[in-house]
Amino acid sequence: MSTAYDLTGADPADVGVAEAARVAGAATDWAAADPYSAALRTGRGPLFLRRADGWLLPLEVERWCARADAADLAILDRCEGAVLDVGCGPGRLVAELAARGRPVLGIDVSEAAVAHTLGLGGQALRRSVFDPLPGEGRWATVLLIDGNVGIGGDPLALLRRTAALLVPGGLLIAETAPVDVDERAEVEVVGPPGAGGTGRAFPWARLGTPALLRYAGRGDWRTAGQWTAGDRCFLALRTRSARSSAEPPKSTAVISSQWARNPSAERPVADR
Repeated sequence: MSTAYDLTGADPADVGVAEAARVAGAATDWAAADPYSAALRTGRGPLFLRRADGWLLPLEVERWCARADAADLAILDRCEGAVLDVGCGPGRLVAELAARGRPVLGIDVSEAAVAHTLGLGGQALRRSVFDPLPGEGRWATVLLIDGNVGIGGDPLALLRRTAALLVPGGLLIAETAPVDVDERAEVEVVGPPGAGGTGRAFPWARLGTPALLRYAGRGDWRTAGQWTAGDRCFLALRTRSARSSAEPPKSTAVISSQWARNPSAERPVADR
């Protein structure tokens, strides 16, 4: 049976109010990262996350702004039902899923990212994952791709929030770092050395697959798949929770075209 989501927004269940405010507030500064917005508008880097010690992590702006590649398509082939792309960036995955006729919504705190996604014909809201969102507890698949397991710098809080967004037994597909790493750090978005202009520092996390599996093991998740594509690594997790038989089934998502007309750019934003 198809599902019809009531997309009026809901409370951020399973993440306490104080915790949601802390994590979301801590990550707000990604949205203020002017070099990031500028790079999305031009579709070009170089762009980096820079730690306080000067270490730089290159961000793949050109790939993000291109069409979905073979590795991306393999992700999308695994998606089930209605899909929420958290930190959708310029929207290549949202656009590809929409072209397939799949109900899909992207969320991102970057106004430039939301505008780019809408321009590709996808639907997107300028929203943090820790904000109230349409269809809470009724998404069949949530995507955390392109390093977005780092959102907020608190993997456990992000996993709890993701579980609250999914239907019982729902699917999370996450991209992990291609090395065995588990680190949290203050970072800022910067352009090439000497270019000037940085975003303010904000918490971020880098997780390899072993680290994400450890965090998932502390919650109500089971492993649903693990694969690599080139130098990219992916992990699929499924929530274990089963809905009570006394609870009536939810209907599936109907994505309102109103989202494309009103990306809620006036809303306070919190994290990428």
